[in-house]
Amino acid sequence: MHKLYFLCIIALVKLLERIPSCTSRLYTPPPLPVLPIPTASQLKWQQREIIMFFHFGMNTFTDSERGTGQEDPNLFNPTRLDTRQWVKTAAEAGVSLVILTAKHHDGFCLWPSDYTNHSVVSSPWKNGHGDVVRDLVNAAQDHGGVDVGLYLSPWDRHDRRYGKNDEYNEFYLAQLQELLKRYGIIQEIWFDGAKGEDAPNMTYYFEEWFGMVKEMQSSINIFSDAGPDVRWVGNEKGFAGNTSWSTINRTLLSIGNPYIVGYLNSGDPLGTDWVPPECDVSIRPGWFWHAYERPKDLPQLLEIYYNSVGRNCVLLFNIPPNSTGLISETDIQGLIEFKKAIDTTFSTDLAEKTSVSASSQRGGENGGFGPENVLDDDNLWTYWAPDETSGRHWIELKAISGGMRFNVVRIQEPIGMGQRIVRHEVYADGKMIVEGTTVGYKRLYRLGEVVEADVVKVRILESRGLPLVSSIGLHFDPFGLSNETSVQKGVV
Repeated sequence: MHKLYFLCIIALVKLLERIPSCTSRLYTPPPLPVLPIPTASQLKWQQREIIMFFHFGMNTFTDSERGTGQEDPNLFNPTRLDTRQWVKTAAEAGVSLVILTAKHHDGFCLWPSDYTNHSVVSSPWKNGHGDVVRDLVNAAQDHGGVDVGLYLSPWDRHDRRYGKNDEYNEFYLAQLQELLKRYGIIQEIWFDGAKGEDAPNMTYYFEEWFGMVKEMQSSINIFSDAGPDVRWVGNEKGFAGNTSWSTINRTLLSIGNPYIVGYLNSGDPLGTDWVPPECDVSIRPGWFWHAYERPKDLPQLLEIYYNSVGRNCVLLFNIPPNSTGLISETDIQGLIEFKKAIDTTFSTDLAEKTSVSASSQRGGENGGFGPENVLDDDNLWTYWAPDETSGRHWIELKAISGGMRFNVVRIQEPIGMGQRIVRHEVYADGKMIVEGTTVGYKRLYRLGEVVEADVVKVRILESRGLPLVSSIGLHFDPFGLSNETSVQKGVV
């Protein structure tokens, strides 16, 4: 009888263990976002980090950068054109979005437009039945993992309607609709305000164009000096500002205005609009292919990478196909070398072999916002958040065994919660090695010296709201080292 009673008690205990307790601990909710915040399309774009431009068209065959609009369409004849090679080159370089100059300033269209004959239909290529835009879209779809964007130049030096405001804007909008209806999902559409000093006076109806684009493809990102989704960084060197905010006031922007380049380069901590910067730069001196030009070397490409992707930007790399219709082998080899260098540096993260602590954490030890979150693989939605009542905010990484030897520091914010960090510092064994401002999606510091340290501390000195950090990494970049590079040891 006692044995049966004992077994019943055990069964009851087991049953009670399965019933959720009304007093079980609840998770701490995340902090409120700091506005403005990105859209889903902007987040996807930011995570691409590097995208690719294909400047290809009439200029490729006339050895020119800016055509006159009077070129004979018979000049366009890329006898070996293979957009599959373009897409393969992009994919092997780690690129997931390619943008084609569907029409440049000379007005020659790389697709058979219903609104002009100054296009591939008047060329000998494929006996006038070719379509470069279609070929690229098909190649991207067949390959998988690569999306397509388009550039349609507002300045058209060929079309007679240019200079007649309503008439030309109707023509341009018709071509825009043509591209967005005919070629499926387009991820980014590129606008600029480029126009020669001798061009006829012309007003572009950008707001009408933007409205139509969003009506036709709501998830598309629109690029221009003034956004609305992505902004120009203010130069064509591929360099963002040392301070780089994704936020800006669009009311202060106008497309083609040369006086706002400084504002575009740095952004605005008080900006009311989320319009992150895109750094456009060509792998060659020119934007179009020229036989006498050579691509930038690896040190130049890496410098561009650290000053674009490493400064909260997306890097738009122009790789111009040559007059046969292929990307030149020298450019491909440069891209392969560049990709290998990036992979070599960032495939190993010394921070993964550290113990991490912080000044405080939101919700306490089991609140879900501990410093260990900076070491996981999610750079958007898991993050360290300090307690709101604590004054000084810091996060510290301590080597578990042996010291750490690095020359690149990586810090990332969960930008889905807004861009917050205004000023920060990094210390190695008590010695300051970085004094910085903004972070954003990704901040990379390529140090002038190799640092050896047991402890690395990141201090947040100023922020918009509560500072949040989604990732911290410590990497070794062997490609920026010279024979004279010294080793800097942290001092307590």
